[in-house]
Amino acid sequence: MNSPAFGFTNETDMQALLAIRDRIPEDPFRVFSSWNNSLHFCKWEGVICSHRHQRVSVLNLSSLKLAGTLSPHIGNLTFLREINLWNNSFHGVIPQEVGRLFRLQYLSLENNSFSGEFPINVTHCLDLRVINFYENNLGGKVPIQLGSLPKLSAIGLSDNQFVGTIPPALGNLTALLWLYMAANNLEGKIPMELGKLSNLEIFQLGMNKLTGTIPPALYNISTIDFIDVVNNQLHGSLPSDLGLTLLKLDAIFMGGNQFSGTIPASLANASGLAVIDISMNAFTGEVPNNLGNLQHLERLNFGGNPLGTEKANDLEFLTSLTNCTNLRWLVSYRSHFSGVLPNLIANLSTKLVGLRLDQNYISGSIPPGIGNLVNIELLALHENQLTGSIPNSIGKLVMLQELYLNKNKFSGKIPTSFGNVSQLSILSLEQNMLEGSIPVSLGSCINLQALDVSQNHLTGTIPEQVVGLASLTICLFVAQNFLTGPLPWQVGRLKNLGQLDVSRNQLSGNIPGTLGDCIVLESLRMGGNYFEGTIPSSFIQLKGILVLDLSHNNLSGNIPSFLGKFSSVQNLNLSYNMFEGELPSEEVFSNISAFSVVGNNKLCGGDKALHLPACPPKISNKQGKHFSHRALIIATSVPVCVIVLLACVCVTLYWNRRLNEKPAATLLLGNQYPNLSYAELLQATEGFSITNLIGEGTYGSVYKGILNYDIEKAIAVKVLNLQVRGANKTFLAECEALRNIRHRNLVRIITVCSSIDFKRNVFKALVFEFISNGKYAVGGEVTIKGDVYSYGILLLEMFTGKRPTDNMFTDNFNLHNHAKMAAAADRVMEIVDPLLISGGQNESNRTSGSIKSNIGRTEECLGSILRIGVICSADFPSDRMNISDALAELQVTRDVYLGKREMK
Repeated sequence: MNSPAFGFTNETDMQALLAIRDRIPEDPFRVFSSWNNSLHFCKWEGVICSHRHQRVSVLNLSSLKLAGTLSPHIGNLTFLREINLWNNSFHGVIPQEVGRLFRLQYLSLENNSFSGEFPINVTHCLDLRVINFYENNLGGKVPIQLGSLPKLSAIGLSDNQFVGTIPPALGNLTALLWLYMAANNLEGKIPMELGKLSNLEIFQLGMNKLTGTIPPALYNISTIDFIDVVNNQLHGSLPSDLGLTLLKLDAIFMGGNQFSGTIPASLANASGLAVIDISMNAFTGEVPNNLGNLQHLERLNFGGNPLGTEKANDLEFLTSLTNCTNLRWLVSYRSHFSGVLPNLIANLSTKLVGLRLDQNYISGSIPPGIGNLVNIELLALHENQLTGSIPNSIGKLVMLQELYLNKNKFSGKIPTSFGNVSQLSILSLEQNMLEGSIPVSLGSCINLQALDVSQNHLTGTIPEQVVGLASLTICLFVAQNFLTGPLPWQVGRLKNLGQLDVSRNQLSGNIPGTLGDCIVLESLRMGGNYFEGTIPSSFIQLKGILVLDLSHNNLSGNIPSFLGKFSSVQNLNLSYNMFEGELPSEEVFSNISAFSVVGNNKLCGGDKALHLPACPPKISNKQGKHFSHRALIIATSVPVCVIVLLACVCVTLYWNRRLNEKPAATLLLGNQYPNLSYAELLQATEGFSITNLIGEGTYGSVYKGILNYDIEKAIAVKVLNLQVRGANKTFLAECEALRNIRHRNLVRIITVCSSIDFKRNVFKALVFEFISNGKYAVGGEVTIKGDVYSYGILLLEMFTGKRPTDNMFTDNFNLHNHAKMAAAADRVMEIVDPLLISGGQNESNRTSGSIKSNIGRTEECLGSILRIGVICSADFPSDRMNISDALAELQVTRDVYLGKREMK
């Protein structure tokens, strides 16, 4: 119970405090445990009372992790001079009742979650010195009534959601020292009236949508020591005497605007300057070379300005900066600087923690003295024209966390000394000319989160010590090198890795099943290698995968159905492998834009748009063995029989004509063909690059190349895959055929190569002329009916002597229609090759009766053959003849021609 000496007014304060307590349910530090009748309220935690009246004058509940709303009863604490609730979790609106506190001088609600608009009644508190609503969720417009608070010295409205323009009435606040209004949605111009704030020290309007220029009068307020207008849409230039009028300037932040002109050399006169950040503008000209006078300079950022003059002395300003012994950050990325990286860069402040000179035109090499910068944490020299080797002295930078040297022309080996940089988290060396192996010592970088050494000339294997670094969480990129051997099983230790790219190397062996343990993977690229075997069943655990690329390998077996259940996958590339069996139908495989399986000739089923053959009907186990054996016989014998029959018919028809012709010269692949070595073909195809790959088949791959032995000549190189059974026999057969066959519609062979490669492996290849945009009828995806079509066109071409691309065929008139019209009008003999007819008339049996009989039989047989060709080459696949029926008809035709039977 309270003492009667305090009267009713003291009771009002106590009741107001209890009402405030009741609106704050979260009190982790038990602040309100003392707020009860056992203790006078002036002794409650966070409460201070005036000595004379014993009324609450200060309410300080800052940084207590309180959560709740602010009770309107706070307006009853009429003796309050200070309210400090900053750094809590208050939410809801700021009560308008605060405006009743006419004695209030200090109002700090910083770093809470108050919402709603600015409480306009607060402007009734004419004794206010500080209003700090920094870091809340307040919105609406900044009230012009703020300009009526004559004693206001600080306004903190940054990091809210205020909109509209800055009230010009703020120019009336002649006592204002600090103006914080950054990180809102303010727009329009900076009012000229702010130039009247003659006592202003801090001017912070960054991260808004302000336009126009900075009022010139602001540059003449000599008391200003802090300017922040970053990330607006301001323009204009800096006055040349800026450093003379603002002698007290400590920091200037103007990045992310549209300022132009030159950097004032007078900045060096503001001797207290610690920060100069004018990045991402349009400043031009040379960087002043007197900035070394700024002994307190800690941060200098010119990045993103076209400052370079394309002269060798663009980096001369670095010389003076060696005098800035307190320099911690030097940033000048994308500044168009040219010239050689000076050795004196090693003499910069040993306090330097960040150096960025990336995305310029800087040449030369990294000086060995770079190891002097012992406190550097970020070094970015990427996207320049730097050459030479990476100095081993970088291993002395034991504090280094991020190193970016990518997209230069560095050569030599990756320094093993990198293993000493135990703090290293990001190492980016891609797109250089580095050679040798990936250092095993990188396995000592136990904090490494991202490693990118792709697009270099690295050889050897991937060290298990590196691929097993459990710290790798962002990425591991080793793509487009010449790495060999298997992918170590230790890759399974990368349980938190986001992206893995080992594509376009020469890796081999099975895909390690431990990869399935990398359950966080979003991108896995393994294409363009020699991986074999099946897709590991452990991949079922990669449920968050977005990109999975296993293309251009030697993988086989069935495509696992669980891949179709990866609902998040955006790109599934299984093309150019040896997968077989039925394509899964689950989810992903129903969206043909999400996956690719081209180049897997043993797959069947799937969407019709994929043009895969239909899968054979499923059979019972009892019939399986018999069916499989019979299918093998049919699949093997039918094509062979068709080819043999066709050859018999052709040879018979041509034989009599050939008897009376002069024998052609025997053409062998001998001295008349150029001798090409493996090295020459390797060079011509850029190392049999995957970018030059134009096709793959069962027995090999075809690459485009440029031959330089005489003049530049485009070639197509068919490289035999001698690991495939029958490939060597195929090579010999093709050599024999190409040695004896000449046809106007066949690509001309240049030579063959039978040699050994650099690894002492047998190498065999056929070299042809390269014909771009090849034509030989109608193109399309390979199908069984497509083969029938091609066969039909081949028959028509051989027996009419016309190419499908002959000049006589235009618009919709083609070789098929040409033969079809002749057959329908019984005018077959008018379109067949005349040599076939003359050959039939030169038989040894010369009696008129036999000649007439033979001519009739020849005409009858030719008509039959052309009719087969017409049906086989019908426009619609459903109208084409089955190959088995074509075989039967050709057998009859052969027997008729040989006189063994009559035509039906």
